[in-house]
Amino acid sequence: MSLSTTPGLRTRKPPKAAGPARMVLARLSFLIAALFGVMTLSFLLVSVTPGDPAKVIAGPLASDEQVAAIAEELGLNRPLWERYVDYMGGVLRGDLGESYYSKQPVTSEILQKLPATLELIILSVIVAAIIGIGVGVTGAYFRGRLPDKVGRLGVSVFQSIPDFFLGLMLVYFLFFLAGWAPAPSGELGIVETAPSRVTGVIPLDALIAGDMPVFWSALQHLMLPVLTLGLVYAAYFAKTARTTVGKAMNSQQAQFARAMGLPERAVVRYAFVEARATIVTYAGVIFAALLGGEAIVERIFAWNGVGSWALQGILRLDLPVVQGMVLIAGSITLVTYTLLDIVVGLLDPRIAHA
Repeated sequence: MSLSTTPGLRTRKPPKAAGPARMVLARLSFLIAALFGVMTLSFLLVSVTPGDPAKVIAGPLASDEQVAAIAEELGLNRPLWERYVDYMGGVLRGDLGESYYSKQPVTSEILQKLPATLELIILSVIVAAIIGIGVGVTGAYFRGRLPDKVGRLGVSVFQSIPDFFLGLMLVYFLFFLAGWAPAPSGELGIVETAPSRVTGVIPLDALIAGDMPVFWSALQHLMLPVLTLGLVYAAYFAKTARTTVGKAMNSQQAQFARAMGLPERAVVRYAFVEARATIVTYAGVIFAALLGGEAIVERIFAWNGVGSWALQGILRLDLPVVQGMVLIAGSITLVTYTLLDIVVGLLDPRIAHA
């Protein structure tokens, strides 16, 4: 008699692993709750910071009555809870208020400037990944030999250089001395006119309009800022790729593959596949970090993005601008990490079921 037919005994079915759909739903459920937290934090962090925007707007020679009138006009003297309720209601309606200085809706300013920042970040991450992964895999393959030593030296150098300083050096050498790059005048030259806005990304809009001179000019103006961020963050990609690929190349599976007579390039390809989840994770982390960390680079190259715009808002205590940037940056970061979690879980189901 088998156990399945024995009275009083039942075979226990193994628990079902969470499928991809269940994993995605779980991540999206967490995302909704986390977005509410980001909305609250974006209000509280900015509202309780030291400084009086009314005094900054009024100027150093303003009287107390003038400062009080500005605070009354902006609603800064209302109770915190009342301002919070109004802010949350506005966010749910897509209304982030108006800038204290430009008097323009913050939502429209973000929508106008965000494409330029995303264009810069995405291209920088791609360049950083191509250079960094190439250097890292080469270092893992030639571990301890000359190519590895040269790669590690380059990683150490670029990790120690601030991105804004590297940007200034590239401007000096590639524009001022060599003349290989255009002036750091923004997304286009000073006398050039942007094409009709469709996507907000000038190279794409120029292609749509069929304006090839503007398209090539936009690509040339992308070169220096993308190279600046790409070289700095390529060092981090290289370090991660060298460690993860090197570990996979020394694993028991790789040693068994060598013992079976597989060529070394097949072992390297296997090691890279094993390391891809870690590398993809790192790409997402760098993307999120750049969203708020490239503001100074945008200022150096006169880039019309949300980073330099938010930096100006911070210096002038323009609270709606700062709150809008914190909210957008936090929301995009949360969405990035959620998508990253889903992608990594699909690449490596062991992580999804952990």
